[in-house]
Formats: sequence, structure tokens, C-alpha cells
Amino acid sequence: MIKTLWKSLREYKKTSLLTIGLTLFEVVFEIVIPLCMAELIDRGVEQGEMNLVLKYGLALVVFALLQLMTGMGSALAAARSAAGFAANLRQDMYDNVQTFSFSNIDKFSTSSIVTRLTTDVTNVQNAYQMLIKLAMRGPFMILFAMVVSFRINRGISLVFLALIPVLGIGLILIVRTVHPIFQKVFENYDRLNNVVQENLRGVRVVKSFHQQSKEIEKFDRVSERIYQDFAKAERLISLNTPLLQFCLYLSMLLISWLGAKAIVASGNNAALGLTTGDLTALFSYAIQILMSLMMLSMVFAMMTIAQSSAERISELLQETSDIQNPKDPVRQVRDGSICYQNVDFVYASKAGKKVIDQANVTIQAGQTVGIIGGTGSSKSSFVQLIPRLYDVSAGAVLVGGVDVRRYDLDTLRNAVAMVLQKNELFSGTIRENLRWGNENATEEEMQEACRLACADEFISAMPKGYDTHIEQGGTNVSGGQKQRLCIARALLKNPKILILDDSTSAVDTKTDALIQKAFAEYLPQTTKIIIAQRISSVQHADQIIVLDDGKISAIGKHEELLKESAIYREVFESQQKGSGCHA
Repeated sequence: MIKTLWKSLREYKKTSLLTIGLTLFEVVFEIVIPLCMAELIDRGVEQGEMNLVLKYGLALVVFALLQLMTGMGSALAAARSAAGFAANLRQDMYDNVQTFSFSNIDKFSTSSIVTRLTTDVTNVQNAYQMLIKLAMRGPFMILFAMVVSFRINRGISLVFLALIPVLGIGLILIVRTVHPIFQKVFENYDRLNNVVQENLRGVRVVKSFHQQSKEIEKFDRVSERIYQDFAKAERLISLNTPLLQFCLYLSMLLISWLGAKAIVASGNNAALGLTTGDLTALFSYAIQILMSLMMLSMVFAMMTIAQSSAERISELLQETSDIQNPKDPVRQVRDGSICYQNVDFVYASKAGKKVIDQANVTIQAGQTVGIIGGTGSSKSSFVQLIPRLYDVSAGAVLVGGVDVRRYDLDTLRNAVAMVLQKNELFSGTIRENLRWGNENATEEEMQEACRLACADEFISAMPKGYDTHIEQGGTNVSGGQKQRLCIARALLKNPKILILDDSTSAVDTKTDALIQKAFAEYLPQTTKIIIAQRISSVQHADQIIVLDDGKISAIGKHEELLKESAIYREVFESQQKGSGCHA
């Protein structure tokens, strides 16, 4: 885990080392100040030497200023390092997510990825800032203060050695108890984000069914679990404060008692034992040591919170795509021909049921192919194997006569344009959305693509035309308009294979027919695969594939299937009756 996170530090390694160096100097100056104060008391104040009071007084001011400057410098460097580290973590996670295949994405929920990119990174950022600043300052301070304290008086300094294990054991017990609680907290954060995202994405459905109160209850339940777990963890962490205070006050009492005895015995003679200045310095070092332990306890608390976050971040960073480029990949797709050879597909290696079972079919370049089947018949899974959104479990899918696993991924996916079942538009203008298909598309090319997709009419009716702003998710356009824009976007890729996954379901039959006609006339060399629920959308296709429970039930033209396929005939007749009822 640490090795994985360390890679994201990159250019901020030097700033982190600078933080540690400045912290070391800050500690040295802070250690010198009590010694200087002891000399001021013993040699200046006690002996009435005003020259020495002035001398040591000026030295105190200089050391205090140096401590202030190094402390400010280390704090600024720590903040810069932590913020940069967090930025790199977010970027590295986001970049890695972009490489994921669909099977990788299926392992993580959207809400979980969002939580890791936000809350978890913030926790690691805060922990890292405390680590390079306070976690370095604490051990340095304890070490130097112990060394100087033992030089002043070994017997009294043993008080520190006796109390440090007590405090250390207490902190370890607290951390071990709290860690599993925070793991539960962040799992519940994922659930909370999921509830919020679902509610916002489906807000129209929520309101149309008047289910606001139920959604509020759902949110409250998850939020309450987070509160209960977090409160429990914080209560346990807060035990470190009374534990520290107990050790601090006990050390003060012991040092006062032992120190007073030593001063009385020596008569404030440094040569014989302990002086008033020495005792003052010991008090200062006692506070410094125990406050350093307090800092370390805060670091431990933050590290406990961050440990769960760091594990979740590391999990996302270590995830590698199931679909990789082969060695010496093929970088040119000859044509849009497709061949399924004994193809099996399952989503998980241990799944008992095949999603695609022994599929064999050949599609010539330029053909229009329809795919028909009931809900759950694996129509979408069937076509997602073509651009390697998933890989086959057995057999092979060939495009242009080459196994898709031999192609360079960018080459293959640039040759295949796919309009998914769930159309997605992004916030920005219509023009910006269209240029996802081809960022260098000219105005004429965009207009031609929109004409073929029957989108030019409603775009020209908009006040700003192609500069009309699309809200996130395309909420300010209708379902049919969104589908046509997505089709136009795909056409701008000038693909060898065009896949429409139920992408005209929201347009009327007349518009659907116009789109199919435009494809036939203007894209003769492009292989067109159309998944549809309506027979009318595919009945003029060169061949129609009927899927049933992951198996190819029948292949043929419309007239052939009406005679030979009971499934196809049943769908056709039910739609004809439905059409007659509406008439």
C-alpha cells in the first residue's frame, strides 16, 4: 500500500524533505531556549548580573525568531507537499479509472469511486501533512529533550522514561480499537453517496411517485449509521487527552518533588546538584516531551482514520484493466466485417450461467444487421464484445478478419461507433457534445451527421442552434432528441462499424424509418448493427439475429424468420395487434 501511494508523491518529494529539514532546525532552536533560560536565571537573575541578563535575553529573542521562521517555513512546505500529493492521488486514480474495462468498473460502484476521489483523498492529505510535520517534530523533540534532560539530572529524567511507555501503550490500544470502526464509516460513506446520486439522477421519478419522504428516510438511516460509528470512534480517540493530562500532571508532581529535594540538598549549587534554572528547564522539557507525545497521539488518530482511506485509494490504484493492448498490435482495421466463432461469454469467471452461449455468425462489411430478443436475452452483451468493452470467455470475435484481441485498442474502438442503450450527453454546447465523435469535425460535417440522424430540424429551431447549452445528463432535451444527438455524435467518427443499442426507442416510427433510410443511402460501406424492440426498425435489414437467453435462436431475413422462427413471429404478431389497437 505504502509503495503504491509513494509513487504519487513524485515532484513533491523534495518539498517533503525540506519540511523535515526545517522541522529538525525548529526543534533544535526550541530545545536551546530552555537551556538559555536556565543560564539567564542561574547566572543572571540569581547573581544579579544585568549584563548576563541582557546577553541571554537577546539570545532568547534570536532563538525564538529562528524557531518562528523555521516553524512557519516547515508548516508552509508541509501544506504544499500534502496538497500536491493529494492532487496527484486524485489524478492518478482518475487516470486509472479511465483505463478500466467494463468488468473492472463493475467491481466498484460509482459512489465508491467518488468517495475515494474526495473524502478518502482529503483524509490522506491531512494525515500526510501531519506525518511530515508533527510526526517528525514529535520524535525529534522527545529525543533531543531526553538527551538534554539526562545531562541536567539523570535521576529526575527517569520520570520521563517511566511515563512514556504508559502513554504509548494507551495510544496503541486506542488506535487498534478505532481502526475497524473507521473502516465501517467509509463503507457507509459509499452508501450515502450512492443514495444521494440515485436520488438526484432519478429526481423526476421520485417526485412523480411522491416518494420524497421515503428517500429522506433512506438518507437518514445511512447518515445515522455514519454518525453513530463516527461518534463512537471519536469518543475512543478523545481518551488520549485525559491520558496525556494524567501523565503530564503526574510528571510535574514528580519533577517538582524530586527537584525541590535536589535543590534543598545542593543549596542551589550547580556543582553539588540541581539549580533553580535547571529545574525550570526540566519543567520546560517535561512539557515539550509530553506535548510531543500529544502531537503523536493526534497523528495516530489521524493516521487511524486515514489508514482505511489509504487502503481504499491503494485498491483503486492497483486495479489493472482486464483488457490490455497485445504485444505488436494490429493498427489498421481492414473493413467492417464481423465473425463470431464459437463465442462464449460470462461476466465472472465463477458464474454458473453463460451470458452468450456458442454464438456463431458472419456479417459482411456494409451489411445492415438487426438483433431482436426479449429482455435479458443478452443483446447488449452480444455487441459489446465487438469493440472489446468485454472480452470473450471462449471462442473469438473477428473484425476485418482479425481477432479483436490482436488490435490496438484505440485503433479498434476508433473503427467502431457505439450508441449505448443508456445515452449520455455532457454539460456543454451541442457542438461540444458532437465533437466527442471527432474533435476536428468541420461545421459541414456536423450538419451532415445531424441531418442523417434527423437531429438538424430541432437543432435549427433552437435559439442558439449548435451553441445551445446542454445541461448535465441532457436534462433540457427530450429522450428522442438526446438519442438523435448521440447517433450524430457516433456518425462523426466515420466508423467502419456502427452499433445502435436500442438507440431509436424514443423516436417515432416515421423518424426511425428516415434514420434507417439515411444509413442505407449514405453509409453503404459501414456495417450497421441495430438492436431494437420494434420489428419495423429491423425488418429491412440484410439479416436479423434472434437471440433467446444468450443463444442465437435464428438468423435470416424478415420473411424467412416469419416462417421459421416462432419467437420472431410471436413478437411481430404482438406488435401488429398493438398497432391495430392504437389505430
